[in-house]
Amino acid sequence: MNGVDTPSAADRVLVIDDDPGIRRLLISALGFAEFEVDVAGDLTEALEQVARQAPDVIVLDVMLPGADGFDILQLLRAQAIDVPVLFLTARDAVEDRVRGLRLGGDDYVTKPFSVVEVGARLQALLRRSRGGAPAGNEEAPLRCADLEVNDFRHEVRRAGQLIELSPTEYRLLHYLLSHQGQVLSRAQILEAVWQYDFGGDSVVVERFISNLRRKIDHGRTAPLLHTVRGVGYTLRDEAPR
Repeated sequence: MNGVDTPSAADRVLVIDDDPGIRRLLISALGFAEFEVDVAGDLTEALEQVARQAPDVIVLDVMLPGADGFDILQLLRAQAIDVPVLFLTARDAVEDRVRGLRLGGDDYVTKPFSVVEVGARLQALLRRSRGGAPAGNEEAPLRCADLEVNDFRHEVRRAGQLIELSPTEYRLLHYLLSHQGQVLSRAQILEAVWQYDFGGDSVVVERFISNLRRKIDHGRTAPLLHTVRGVGYTLRDEAPR
């Protein structure tokens, strides 16, 4: 198990997977890394576990009996349960990864998997969910054109209109806005926002960029989020003056 960092005390992970072998493996590996591990095999057990002991992070399989992992995630998010969710599944098609991220998942690992990598990714999710954006000042929000990010209020507005973002989308926008005008590679974004780089999972970055573009640029005459083909992404105001 060398290589799995030790989390802060009492970090609790809920593993939702109907495979007893996978559950035993994760109980052993994550328990060794000093996580508190709860398990569930289907929707009913998952909801019971969440109600009994709120998890800090969730590991979620897609192929489950009854309601699948996508259904479970939608139900959790509809109930305002916004803890980080890592999909852990044998379904490795791009459309499955995209769907999971679009529904509010925070990361996606395919089986077979490395327990070291799963542990490291859970660590990154916990750091992000707890760290938030850097401390802000109500008098000095970040701005680009009519886009404004106020850390003190944890609000995003464009042309005065409030925009709802997930914690990961907020952190991504904050990073882009803090480096506005600079072209950032996918690797740079993964390291800064997701805090890992296991070979560069471009699907994760592309999906969150797409979500962010839809929320801040859709219907606007002057888009702010731009793709630099073959390089990465940048946030800048290109409106004529």
